[in-house]
Amino acid sequence: MWGAATKHITTVDAHCGGEPARIVTSGLPTIPGKTMMEKRAYCMEHLDHYRKVLLQEPRGSPCQNADYIVPACCDEAVFGVIIAEQGKVYPAMSGHNIICVATVLIETGMVPASSSAECSFKLDTPAGLVTIVAATAAGKAERVTIHNVESWCEKRSVRVPLPPRHLPRIYQQLPFLRGGEGGRGAVTAVEVDISYGGMWYVIVDVAQFSGDGGVNPAQLSPSNGKLLCKLGEVLKQCAKEASPVTHPHIDYPGPDILAFVDKRHDQNAVIMSNQTFSWDDDSTWSSIIDRSPCGTGTCAVMASKFARGELSAGSTFVHKSIILSEFEGAVLSTGTVKSADGTAKQSIFPSISGTAWIYQYATVVVHPTDPFQQGFTVGDIW
Repeated sequence: MWGAATKHITTVDAHCGGEPARIVTSGLPTIPGKTMMEKRAYCMEHLDHYRKVLLQEPRGSPCQNADYIVPACCDEAVFGVIIAEQGKVYPAMSGHNIICVATVLIETGMVPASSSAECSFKLDTPAGLVTIVAATAAGKAERVTIHNVESWCEKRSVRVPLPPRHLPRIYQQLPFLRGGEGGRGAVTAVEVDISYGGMWYVIVDVAQFSGDGGVNPAQLSPSNGKLLCKLGEVLKQCAKEASPVTHPHIDYPGPDILAFVDKRHDQNAVIMSNQTFSWDDDSTWSSIIDRSPCGTGTCAVMASKFARGELSAGSTFVHKSIILSEFEGAVLSTGTVKSADGTAKQSIFPSISGTAWIYQYATVVVHPTDPFQQGFTVGDIW
């Protein structure tokens, strides 16, 4: 896999809104492909050991992400970016990752600094070209704005059922869904929107939940993290089975991620898979929470709000994460997209703005005698 020689992978590590990203600047093999989707597919099939060594223990952590800087597949972009996350998830696009990538490219000089206070360039992602506009001062990218890919609400107010044959185990693991408090009945279905913002999001309004014994998923607080992770992973799997979607132009099925939203406070908690889900093994009903407000999640939520008439062209939207870090979104323009099922949907062309900070320059080393060349996970924190 790695060969007989010691492997060195050079990275610049940054965070945006508290969510980390490990930007790989050298040490990768040549990644073939005529498009970024082809390059992404090659990484998934042939190079997943790189993701594992970068993200899993002992070199990584449950919330770590990786971004591979590669040659672009079009002349307009300065670089291409392949994003790799836990659970063998390779998103077509990720806002916090791209803000980190843009910051690293500017602050390390990989993208030549502009003589003005603004730096602009394009990056090639599997989801398509994205434009970066960064406000800079004294070599620091003070604010990065991404002009993201077209986003839309594919399915609105869908009732997603909890599979009847799995209800006993679901209620055992998530007892507040069983009901009982104040005569409240058992939850057998949940209302969601499914929107695309660079990934396919199941958007769940937490106002529809309440809990027994102080267990309340309607509170998007760090202390509720474990409950939100388990509930979110279950609901995402339910949506995958009951309401699948696919992108009309690229090979990208979904949904593949979930966002709990608290509309009272414009806050979210984005739930990201960290292993392969199985109904028969409730230890796999786990995930991790994005510490940032999530860029593509913010775009998906804006698309949902636009479909509901809650945002219009020119509107801005400040979105808070579970740790109250903020992204600012904006609806730059609107359009129409033809969904995979042939129906026309209203769409938006959104932007998201945030700030990233470099916190580490590193060389990840894999020695040929190391017994953990691919890393590992342990169920105490994974």
